Amino acid sequence: MKIRTIGIRGFRGYSNLIQIDVSDLLVLVGKNDIGKSTVLEALDIFFNDGKGSVKLDKEDINKANLAAGDDCIEIYVEFEELPTSIVIDSTNETTLADEHLLTEAGTLKVIKRYPKAGKEKVFISAYHPTSPGCTELLLKKNSDLKKLLEDQGLECQDKTKNSELRKAIWNGQDALELREVEIEVAKIDAKNIWDQLKSYMPLYSLFQADRKNTDEDSEVQDPMRLAVREILGDPTIQAELAKVAESVKTRLDEVAAQTLAKLNELNPEIASSLNPKIPETSSLKWIDVFKNVAIAGDEEIPINKRGSGVKRLILISFFRAEAERRQREAGLPSVVYAIEEPETSQHPEHQRALTSALVELSKAVKTQILLTTHSPEIVKRLNFENIVLIAGQQPNDIRNVQVSELPYPSLNEINFSAFDESSFEYHNELYGFIEAEGKLATFKTSQPTIPYSKINRDGTMTPQQIVLTEYIRHQIHHPENETNRRFTDQELRQSIRAMRDFIQTNP
Repeated sequence: MKIRTIGIRGFRGYSNLIQIDVSDLLVLVGKNDIGKSTVLEALDIFFNDGKGSVKLDKEDINKANLAAGDDCIEIYVEFEELPTSIVIDSTNETTLADEHLLTEAGTLKVIKRYPKAGKEKVFISAYHPTSPGCTELLLKKNSDLKKLLEDQGLECQDKTKNSELRKAIWNGQDALELREVEIEVAKIDAKNIWDQLKSYMPLYSLFQADRKNTDEDSEVQDPMRLAVREILGDPTIQAELAKVAESVKTRLDEVAAQTLAKLNELNPEIASSLNPKIPETSSLKWIDVFKNVAIAGDEEIPINKRGSGVKRLILISFFRAEAERRQREAGLPSVVYAIEEPETSQHPEHQRALTSALVELSKAVKTQILLTTHSPEIVKRLNFENIVLIAGQQPNDIRNVQVSELPYPSLNEINFSAFDESSFEYHNELYGFIEAEGKLATFKTSQPTIPYSKINRDGTMTPQQIVLTEYIRHQIHHPENETNRRFTDQELRQSIRAMRDFIQTNP
């Protein structure tokens, strides 16, 4: 399954419901403390149930909502590329469509609500039957479904399977009256549905920007832990582990038989049998065996004892290796890598290498990459469709960047909007566009002028009055002219804003 849309309401700064469309590569850009990391951490809570990097607590409830009496956090994920069949009742295969668990658009929308930031309540928003006699069938027990079938005079060949009973009842209706409704699937009668659906969801791993600097530094540990989860999910490995479990059980049976023999010698009336009880193979938590997996470098020095830059280089290398592996191997589980500020502690060259690796990794099947970044260097290496600009914490403040926001596409424009980055490159780009459109003279007439000293070929000086934009352009391209004062960062920003305003008002 693959994430198509995510929604968050009542979590930290997001009071109203915000929705974000997710592609194979999604990059959230915006200024500090604007809510980028909140999105990734909400998904960690959704997928990992508090067993990942983030633990939900009452401080996460939006303060404005709490003051208004609303103490519920809501996080939803809408999925596409769904499994062709699922097993809900015992070994009986069915489909999400046959169970009417899909939206009208054919997606699976799972909503989790956390009243008072406590235990989750899970709902599926689905285009579902609502006509009398066939509603809420997923919440009914086998005996209830049989009675409903009998009351309506319907037939079903296999009454031992709930999915077959539901299908017979739905097929026997004149009209199902399908509507978008919410089905609570964490209830005891529907819990099996939710347990099965969870097994199809992608693995979600969050790499946070802050480093704990402990022996279990998640920045280094998480890649290995995620690798363990994937490896243990391999059917071949699962078969080998089942053999190990069976061997252990056989040996335990031998120990129990020997113990019983000695017990009978002392007092045969105590017990006629001793049966070792061990969990089912499928429920054994093999991942706990590898929970302390770690990485050491030369001379067995733990990587977490190295500098931040080194640890991030290992992270870069992990994703580069994953890009190649996931492109090469088949049958891998769906996975979502969520990475906060991958540029942290990295030289621009390493930032470019990491960006290239993540772009390649996002092209692998069953793989999605979610990033937050403050790096204009990373943004410049992306495509427009990869970027979501977060300018605030209201629904209208979160939007995909449209190529048509200026008369030409510009990733420098995104850096200016997201980070207020006023670069020489962007200044030249705007100036060149106005000039190419034949509107430079018109632009100049609308701007105030300032004095500028031009150096002639013979070395003499000619005083001029030119607009600030041209003044800055001359200094960018002729740094050898030191007779004029250097423009300030504020003036560079002022000139860029003037050209942007002119382009937008003179299409």
